[in-house]
Amino acid sequence: MKKSMSHRWDGLVRSLFVVAFVLAAFFLVMGSMQVSAQSSDPEQSGSVGVTGTISAPPPTQAATISSPGTGQTFTDVPIPITGLCPDGLLVKLFKNNVFAGATQCVGGSYEIIIDLFPGTNDLVARVFDDLDQAGPDSNVATVEFVDNRVGAGTRVSVTSNYAKRGANPSQTLTWPIVISGGDSPYAVSVDWGDGTELELISRDFPGSFDISHTYELPGVYNIVVQVTDVNGVSTFLQIVGVANGIITQANDDGTPLTPEGTGENITTTITRFGTSTVGRTEYIWWPALLLIPFIVSTFWLGKRYMLHVMKKRIQRGEHPFTDI
Repeated sequence: MKKSMSHRWDGLVRSLFVVAFVLAAFFLVMGSMQVSAQSSDPEQSGSVGVTGTISAPPPTQAATISSPGTGQTFTDVPIPITGLCPDGLLVKLFKNNVFAGATQCVGGSYEIIIDLFPGTNDLVARVFDDLDQAGPDSNVATVEFVDNRVGAGTRVSVTSNYAKRGANPSQTLTWPIVISGGDSPYAVSVDWGDGTELELISRDFPGSFDISHTYELPGVYNIVVQVTDVNGVSTFLQIVGVANGIITQANDDGTPLTPEGTGENITTTITRFGTSTVGRTEYIWWPALLLIPFIVSTFWLGKRYMLHVMKKRIQRGEHPFTDI
């Protein structure tokens, strides 16, 4: 009976050893795998599709408007709006609380080409994160636009409900645009920001319509829409198009860009919500670390048990290593 119980304890301890080893190996392998999040195309080779909602606080740092300054007067449009911003966030520009244009903050600064309303324009820049959470407002730049046209009527304007939209490369990106004011017909030109020829469209009436384009390469592109009415008056809208995917930055000769002394290629992941730079493969070790107390305690209990068995066998005059 005692020998049967001893065999049972031996089997239990060995089972614990096996379980600890298997779990440790599993988490070491899983934890060291590179995590690749490509939200746009989970069917890509080697990619992992992840769906979920991650809560995060909104941006706390505001953009600034450096130019133009308050009090300036303009007689021609469009005008460039420049300033500083938190890198990687989307910057939206508003004139009298009406959306006027957007761009991605790159290197801590931005430039947006906008149209102006006749009269006073209160300009405000606002940053948005990947969850479309707004940060604080920038300083307000108040400028004047003097329309010198003789017998000027309502100026033509163009807007959209979207500041940023994305699609996969080689798939069609569609964007709804709204024309109002001015006199029809309208000539529409779209610079998609990827070096392709301007797209020219004719519209007989104001209202909503779609523009569309196919990007061949992943990237973040500044799109400029210009609408000119029959009187030759033009209006402008700058928006941000995204082609999802991974970009490898290149030198002038086309070779991958490698930071000096690191030996690592830099890639930029483009998603529907923005960009993130990945400079190295990231490994996750904490799941394996959680098993260390379990492994240590298992071996400690096993050692205590084996010493107890050996002591009992010696007391009974048996060989201490029999059947161990």
